[in-house]
Amino acid sequence: MLSRAALLTGAKQKANLYQRDMPSEMVNELWQRFESALLPLDSAMKLGVVLFQFPPWFMPSHEHLGYIASCQEKLPQYRVAVEFRHWSWLNDKNLERTMDILRSNKMSYVCVDEPQGFRSSLPPLAAATSDIGVVRFHGRNREVWEKGSKDASERFNYLYSEDELKEWVPRVKELAAETKQLHTILNNCYDDKAVVNARQMKAMVD
Repeated sequence: MLSRAALLTGAKQKANLYQRDMPSEMVNELWQRFESALLPLDSAMKLGVVLFQFPPWFMPSHEHLGYIASCQEKLPQYRVAVEFRHWSWLNDKNLERTMDILRSNKMSYVCVDEPQGFRSSLPPLAAATSDIGVVRFHGRNREVWEKGSKDASERFNYLYSEDELKEWVPRVKELAAETKQLHTILNNCYDDKAVVNARQMKAMVD
């Protein structure tokens, strides 16, 4: 049973709770509830991968590498994809180690197109670490990418030009050749921009 009374000493007054604040029984129950919530999508054959998008403060460390591996261990019947939001995961020091942990656990690296020049920015690297590939286009709206706004969708208010989409055509085709499934997701979900760009991308790769 999940309840505040079951939290570890000192955690009950915290505004934000993390896994380390909870007893193992509570953590296990949270994972079980999450797994149960995925079942309807899986049963309807509408679940491709389970996306774990880690925040900018989640940076490379032995502890965090272990947590990434545990996500797949907790969901053995599902396929897990991992998206990072800190550039250091792909720097010269950590790139090989990052890809190795994903490959060894058959987890998909989420390739991204997003504004560059921020601590949350990852380069537009096309890499397959399992037999399922995932690409997410977040747009390139630099003005509000790391700024707070009343509406989070403002970050994705960006319409790709055809030339910008064409940059990804050879990468997408290469990923498709290296994987059994490829999910290409237009996440510039402001007005109809994602729909417009998705149609353009489909025509280009077809």
